Amino acid sequence: MATVAFHTLGCKVNFYDTEAIWQLFKQEGYEQVDFESTADVYVVNTCTVTNTGDKKSRQMIRRAIRRNPEAIVAVTGCYAQTSPAEIMAIPGVDLVIGTQDRDKIMPYVKQLEQERQPINAVRNIMKTRAFEELDVPDFSDRTRAFLKIQEGCNNFCTFCIIPWSRGLMRSREPQSVLNQARMLVDAGYQEIVLTGIHTGGYGEDMEDYSLAKLLWDLDKVDGLKRIRISSIEASQITDEVLEVLQASDKMCRHLHIPLQAGDDEVLKRMRRKYTTEQFARKIEHIHRIMPGVAITTDVIVGFPGETDEMFRRGYQFMEQMKFSEMHVFPYSKRTGTPAARMEDQIDEEIKNARVHELIDLSERMQLSYAETFVGQVLEIIPERDYKGQPGSGLLMGYSDNYLQLVFEGSEDWIGQVCRVKVTEAGVNECRGQLVRAPEAGAVHPPSRATGTGGSAETIPGQAAKAIV
Repeated sequence: MATVAFHTLGCKVNFYDTEAIWQLFKQEGYEQVDFESTADVYVVNTCTVTNTGDKKSRQMIRRAIRRNPEAIVAVTGCYAQTSPAEIMAIPGVDLVIGTQDRDKIMPYVKQLEQERQPINAVRNIMKTRAFEELDVPDFSDRTRAFLKIQEGCNNFCTFCIIPWSRGLMRSREPQSVLNQARMLVDAGYQEIVLTGIHTGGYGEDMEDYSLAKLLWDLDKVDGLKRIRISSIEASQITDEVLEVLQASDKMCRHLHIPLQAGDDEVLKRMRRKYTTEQFARKIEHIHRIMPGVAITTDVIVGFPGETDEMFRRGYQFMEQMKFSEMHVFPYSKRTGTPAARMEDQIDEEIKNARVHELIDLSERMQLSYAETFVGQVLEIIPERDYKGQPGSGLLMGYSDNYLQLVFEGSEDWIGQVCRVKVTEAGVNECRGQLVRAPEAGAVHPPSRATGTGGSAETIPGQAAKAIV
């Protein structure tokens, strides 16, 4: 049997895309093996969000070639899209395919089996207007299914290369989203995470359809317990979206809303489309209609021109926002972006000191948020044995408001809804006590020992879109 191995760098969208590519290989009878094993085909799904992403991508490509010089080495993802010639220049690379046409990977592999002539299949992503349909009917993560609903971004923030690697905004057809949602529910998943490069922009390129309408349609899917939005910009949380958040009992009380900077001057230089005042108004509105909501965010520290005064203002603003967690990244130059050419680049030591200050603030806010739920009973869907240790008698899972709870329970409950009382708050995990076990006869999501997420690496730096 032919074998294939995957290595994924970067964000959760890349993980989704890798899972989708694995489905294509699986349909052709391939067996998946670990990336460190000898395989007939290696697929490296690359990241280009920072210069480090490019470098690590090249390292992994070379590692695959060394592992088996006879193997077909295929390179896909963002770095492949922006720099195909650079990758083709690495001796041993057979196929470069970018962030589109991944559905054609099997015919290319078959062509390479016949004639080993390297193929550069990368086309201009800026001309692409259609969403690439790639279904993922099951995941190696057993309890939360990711459902990709859009691709690309029209924002062109000054620090970000993503529009050039992923192209412009394009939404998936509503019927296609709903069909896959039903397929995932039939496979036993009770929680779906809507994901994309700019998830909240869904529907902006459509007539008479929007993210709010999609959420209402998903709300009607029988058997679906939770709908989580991976990431959404403050400006995309329209009154219609707020209505769904308030009225649907399937919408999770958790939103990831990237702030990036808490100072108006820095936001302007980043070319973000809001002021701190507009952001604060939206957050206050969400807290009003969704009591207990968890709001997580992304922050870039040490953006060119960020003075100490700007950083202090930003710090105070974040404190006021009472985020339940912040993902903090030091600004990292990305060649080809306007920010990389800006003067007033910040010294690395200053950046690191500021990062540590904000991580401390994030942990304080995380604990403070978790403490408000001590004594409350929450619905938890256990994801796995605690710390991946079967037989420990402890399970780990998330509440709808994204508190990670550890509690005593049976492995049979993984993927099913348990009611758990929060007994102790913590920064990254809380402790709980089972109040009610899942109902007998509940559907289990598929369990798979191997998955494309096994060999992976997340790139440090300012992840343009953080996805939970």
